[in-house]
Amino acid sequence: MTAGVAAGHLATADSAAEILADGGNAADAALAGLLAACVAEPVLCGPGGGGFLLTRAPEGPAEILDFFCQTPRVRAFPHHQDDVEPAIADYGPKTQTFHIGHGTTATPGFLPGLFEAHRRHCRLPFGRLVEPAVRLARAGVPMSALQAHILEIVAPIYLATPETRALFESQCVPGTTLRPGECVPNPALADCFEALGRDGEALYRHGEIGRRLVAPCRESGGHLSMDDVVAYRPEIRRALAIDHAGARIWTNPPPSTGGLLIAFGLEMLKVLAAEPMGTEPHPPPGWAARIARALRLTDEARRAIEEEPHAPQALEGLLDPDRLARWRAACGQGRPVCHRGTSHLSIVDHQGGVATATVSNGEGAGRLDPVLGFMPNNMLGEEDINPAGIGKWQPDTRMGSMMAPTAICWPDGRIAALGSGGANRIRSAILQVLVNLTDAGLAAEAAVQAPRLHLAGGHLDIEPGWSDAAVAAAEAEATSSDRWPHRSMYFGGVHLVCRHADGAMAAVGDPRRGGVGRIVPVAGSTARTPASLKGDGA
Repeated sequence: MTAGVAAGHLATADSAAEILADGGNAADAALAGLLAACVAEPVLCGPGGGGFLLTRAPEGPAEILDFFCQTPRVRAFPHHQDDVEPAIADYGPKTQTFHIGHGTTATPGFLPGLFEAHRRHCRLPFGRLVEPAVRLARAGVPMSALQAHILEIVAPIYLATPETRALFESQCVPGTTLRPGECVPNPALADCFEALGRDGEALYRHGEIGRRLVAPCRESGGHLSMDDVVAYRPEIRRALAIDHAGARIWTNPPPSTGGLLIAFGLEMLKVLAAEPMGTEPHPPPGWAARIARALRLTDEARRAIEEEPHAPQALEGLLDPDRLARWRAACGQGRPVCHRGTSHLSIVDHQGGVATATVSNGEGAGRLDPVLGFMPNNMLGEEDINPAGIGKWQPDTRMGSMMAPTAICWPDGRIAALGSGGANRIRSAILQVLVNLTDAGLAAEAAVQAPRLHLAGGHLDIEPGWSDAAVAAAEAEATSSDRWPHRSMYFGGVHLVCRHADGAMAAVGDPRRGGVGRIVPVAGSTARTPASLKGDGA
């Protein structure tokens, strides 16, 4: 028997694989992998952030655990007194201004989410699940080329204070962030995880970890309080179900937007004529035009709704039949026409159980308690999830997200788990891999490796690998375009695990984001199966 793991870093994948080999189920492995990612992927994943976990039993529907960040319950300071400062990220040809400081930290959901997932779905003790991350933090993880590049982009955030510099400044090239191959242990984070494994969630909600997270916020112009930490609750939701090309797809439901936009895009694809995909390495021109038009219509629908009164509630009606009918009619009317750090891992265990999670720490708040060893999020400083403006957030509100962990089930017994990082490109990356798997019938590796495009705001970005005719067809749907010279993490990083009816596994980490796939031999387990993973799922 085998299980499969796909993640954004070797250490993340290996940590999840270790737990699977030790008799853990998909949820056990996901939690171990997420904890390890806090060490190996520190810009993308952290205990001070949040995310979403989709789980599905071998039979039955899927469940979403929403543990994304929440705005604080009380605005502690007037906006002009917040500890908020700009930080410029350098992407090479472009720069982007983020905001950091204690005034940008929203209530984290990461640790409450992991403990809730453990209560609902896991077999192994939490203390066992933290062990791989504790070892990694004590020894240090050599900085991969991709992680070093990401860290370099946001260097002003990770070199903002003496505490952050002690952990993230290069010893080889002082004044810069860690170079590829450099390895800095984080014993404080190891101690933090070890204590959580021993003492449980109370250490966060009512103990030293929560107090140390909150104290500098209250002292330095932030809003986070112990009331926020104690009151935060993960939300359990039934996953959004979509039937497409003979498969059942589950993804993230409202109030998050990513799953809705993927579902809307699939609806548009159903009524757009297209050439058969076939199995050619370069899709035909009609396929590129079909994807580009579906993305254009999805973007236009999203923008139209965002201009309506009560936009968040209106967005939940994106799949309303009357609204869909109007946009289906628009499909035939052809016309010329933020970089948040996220990480993802996908797991399918040897019994067919699924756990797929996407997490984010924003870019980090640029502040770090040396006793905790991790940086809280800067979600209140993220312009793309604070459309009213920095400092104008509504209190005690679950924040919006494009993250969309996703699962697929085919009538012949095949199942798949996937998801992506990549801010607003998450939806387009997942949509394209979904149709590669379902409409085109591509194998897992080909579905991930196929070239991608992204269309938003009338602008098309397109990877190499399409034919000239396909590029021209896609550009006809846009008002402007950029032809990228190489594959890029800009187009997401879809980490995918597929299990065939006979138990054969395929695990593909997207090379665009340093992805790693692992097939794990698993001996039979006699460990208990939690109620939520029996029979009809949750």
